[in-house]
Amino acid sequence: MVMNIGVLALQGAVTEHVRAIQSCGANAILVKSSNDLAQVDGLLLPGGESTAMRRLIDYAQLLPALQEFSMEKPVFGTCAGLILLASEIENETPHIGKMRITARRNAFGRQVESFEVPLSIRGVKEDFSAVFIRAPKIVSVHEDVEVLATFEGDIVCARDRHFIACSFHPELTNDLSLMQYFLAMCREKAEEQVAQ
Repeated sequence: MVMNIGVLALQGAVTEHVRAIQSCGANAILVKSSNDLAQVDGLLLPGGESTAMRRLIDYAQLLPALQEFSMEKPVFGTCAGLILLASEIENETPHIGKMRITARRNAFGRQVESFEVPLSIRGVKEDFSAVFIRAPKIVSVHEDVEVLATFEGDIVCARDRHFIACSFHPELTNDLSLMQYFLAMCREKAEEQVAQ
């Protein structure tokens, strides 16, 4: 089964996510409207600027459709996408708000303090090269949320039911293991829905 994976294409690292999805053998679909959402099995919320993304989501009147989509189908938030997905954000009102985590914006410093570090991501890879750029972090998680990776004691990747979020930018490396993990989640969810 070839999966159709959407990338929220309003702002941010859209092209890089499209390339990663296609490199995994799935179809990448640019999502700019609720009609686009109807075509996809899972959705990527890319890195970028979460405040700008939220303004564009509101302008496109997409928030209700994104919230409804995420009730049923897998969503992967990277960097700014983590902020959009979090059910709680320190000193800020949530956006899509469906993943049971609390996020802190820009927790790893400014753009000039960007860095790359090897991470062990549970169930994905022991030595994943993670690129952090003005990255948020996950301050706390609901008791049922699985922590997949930490860096210096901070949570930087987690899974909650059919949601996954990471602080870093997996699309900026040639390592497709985390994207393949998400595609497996999408395939599993699609098969479940067909079986029902």
